[in-house]
Amino acid sequence: MIGHDLGGRYEIVSRIGGGGMALVYKAHDVLLNRKVAVKVLRQQFVNDDEFIRRFRREAQSAAALSHPNVVSIYDVGQEDETHYIVMEYVEGNNLNELIQERAPLQAEEAVRFAMQICDALGHAHQNHIIHRDIKPHNILIGNNGRVKVTDFGIARAVTSSTITHTGSVLGSVHYFSPEHAKGINAGEKSDLYSLGIVLYQMLTGKLPFLGESPISVALKHLQETIEAPRSINPHIPQSVENIILKATRKNQSERYSSAQEMLLDLESCLRTDRLDEPKMIFPTFNDMEETRVMPAIRGEFVTSQPLERNEQKAIVSDTSTKWADEGNAKKQKKWKKPLTVVGVTLLLLALIIFGFMWLLDKLDTEEVEVPYVVGMTLTEARAAFDAKGLRVDDPVTLEFHRDIPKDQVISQSKKAMRVKAGALIQLTVSNGPEMASLKNYVGQSFKAVKEELNSLGVTDTRIKVVEQNSEEAVDSILEQTPKSGELFDPVTAELTFVVSIGPETVEMPDLTGEKLSTARKLLKSLGLVLNEEDIFYAPSYLHEKDHIISQDEKLMPLDQVPKGSKVTITVSSGPPADAKTYVLNVRISPAVAGVASEVKIVYSDARGENMEGITRTITDTVDIPVTVMLAPDTVATITVSRDKQFMDTKEISYDELEAGTGTPGLTIPGEELLPPTQSTPDEQVQGEINGNNGESTSEGESEGSGQGQ
Repeated sequence: MIGHDLGGRYEIVSRIGGGGMALVYKAHDVLLNRKVAVKVLRQQFVNDDEFIRRFRREAQSAAALSHPNVVSIYDVGQEDETHYIVMEYVEGNNLNELIQERAPLQAEEAVRFAMQICDALGHAHQNHIIHRDIKPHNILIGNNGRVKVTDFGIARAVTSSTITHTGSVLGSVHYFSPEHAKGINAGEKSDLYSLGIVLYQMLTGKLPFLGESPISVALKHLQETIEAPRSINPHIPQSVENIILKATRKNQSERYSSAQEMLLDLESCLRTDRLDEPKMIFPTFNDMEETRVMPAIRGEFVTSQPLERNEQKAIVSDTSTKWADEGNAKKQKKWKKPLTVVGVTLLLLALIIFGFMWLLDKLDTEEVEVPYVVGMTLTEARAAFDAKGLRVDDPVTLEFHRDIPKDQVISQSKKAMRVKAGALIQLTVSNGPEMASLKNYVGQSFKAVKEELNSLGVTDTRIKVVEQNSEEAVDSILEQTPKSGELFDPVTAELTFVVSIGPETVEMPDLTGEKLSTARKLLKSLGLVLNEEDIFYAPSYLHEKDHIISQDEKLMPLDQVPKGSKVTITVSSGPPADAKTYVLNVRISPAVAGVASEVKIVYSDARGENMEGITRTITDTVDIPVTVMLAPDTVATITVSRDKQFMDTKEISYDELEAGTGTPGLTIPGEELLPPTQSTPDEQVQGEINGNNGESTSEGESEGSGQGQ
């Protein structure tokens, strides 16, 4: 993706982040000459209509908002199967990175961030949009301190139907509101709950609820009470803690009614008169009616009609009917009821006091100092607690952690305090970095695999490539280390791939003009194949018999060709059948008798123009035979020079040889005999004369008698 021009306008520069649904790249808008952020839907979701709709909903939701604390949407588009959103690029970090580096933050800074987030949420809620995934990862902090809320990927309009899948809930479980965890529609107050969790994390450096699985964390949001922030960080003002406690109430009616109300509280919470305000107390919420005990009606029946004062009433029993005076009955009960209540009360008090004294006696155990075990291994921590008579609350909480080794204690529930011997201490232990299972990449394209690994967080510097010649396609993976199925850490692991670069190649030699036997040996030494059926013969004026005329155009000289490639060549079978050769005798004397002269003979015939045939130094008259070859309807020319001066030329035609009329030789006397450019017919000899006065010919000279053929 890096270097790609998306939509012909956005030049992808580098990858800056990513989530479960999309990858985010830094890009350059070549049209407006500015930096932008481009969010690209992951390739595995391009065929998932639901993800595509959710991806487009993000663009629509964010584009409907215009606020200085909301990331602006510039463009949305699709190129082939690539769906993308172009948005404002923010120079800086996200809030999660800031928390990891500096938490706990100062109250003033955390409140300032929370106010800007709250302001952005208020604007979204006014436009009937619920974010539903407020978390530090989606909060960008610019270098100028400006907060930007981004990632409306699972936002929805209040009036639209829910996009919660059957059996699943979208969002980040550590920041879920209780109603969100139940899987019901989340409203404005759900965003405020998530903001309360974010503020809690900024000020304490930890999340309120952790667990071994997302379900266990969601259940804690539903059932457990958040630990007071000031118990973790006593420097938090009480007024700020009150805001967190109110925003994170499980009962929606006890939270802030709107983002505007929470913003007003944030704006004033750091005033001097509010810093030490009383801790906010919330009533216990119980939506079940109290159970009541109803008296049983046995054998008596009491009339339900009203009776006059002093009026007698009939009481029906199993055996008889009695009449009594109502007034007398009331007087009898008047003294019995208080006596019974007092007696029962005293008895209960006695039992309670006795039980309390017995319990105190049982609980009166020795107090011990809780050892600090953070940084120890779990085995060492258990040993330290055993030595003090304390116990580890099993099972321990396991968390993936990038920087803390596996089985090392990250935190403990109680420290720097005295507790009763035998008390349980909850430990959070590192499970090491989160590992991934390596797929089987053998046979796949290395380029595609590299992009996939980059998306998992594996950088190019930790991907090593070993190139190897192979019959497999170029760029296909032959071997991988680690092997398929092994666990690896995407952030630190180094991976090695053996990648095919195709078959081994050799440089194709130039075979033109070589003898066939020589070419066979050369090709065999290079690992190339020359079969008999790939050798073609053709007549040639230029090449001697069994010499190579040409080679396959697909395998040209200097080309790199795979070993084992078949080579096709064309070999000369000698001159054509209708070709004629003629040997012309040139008799020449030195310019001055007894003084050396340099003789040069150049000829043109069917084999080429102006070919140097003979060069010789002579001191006496010699005969030099010159062989020419003629094709039908052609003329051969022989030119003689002496001491670099043109002496004479001779033309021989194919028709003369065909007619058998014969062609005389060429005689060039010395200067003492005749002028250099003259010769007489009497001094010429027939072309059939062979002569050599003992002078050696230079390379290329032909010897023998000349006759027309």
